[in-house]
Amino acid sequence: MTITASKLRENIYRVLDQVLATGEPVEIERNGRRLLIVADAQPTRLSRLVNRSDVVVGDSDDFIHLDWSSEWHG
Repeated sequence: MTITASKLRENIYRVLDQVLATGEPVEIERNGRRLLIVADAQPTRLSRLVNRSDVVVGDSDDFIHLDWSSEWHG
């Protein structure tokens, strides 16, 4: 969609909300040149995960054969 700077000024919040909702960029025409309003990429749910260095990564079946007797206190 292409609009003039005057139309952007009239409806700036509506235009910005539309870009965020649809992901479709908006071109603004000013003094014979074009500006582009583009939403940045949405972070994925996986990219927001916190890195946990103390978590064991691997197959849970590998834990069956470990000797845990030294960890047990009776």
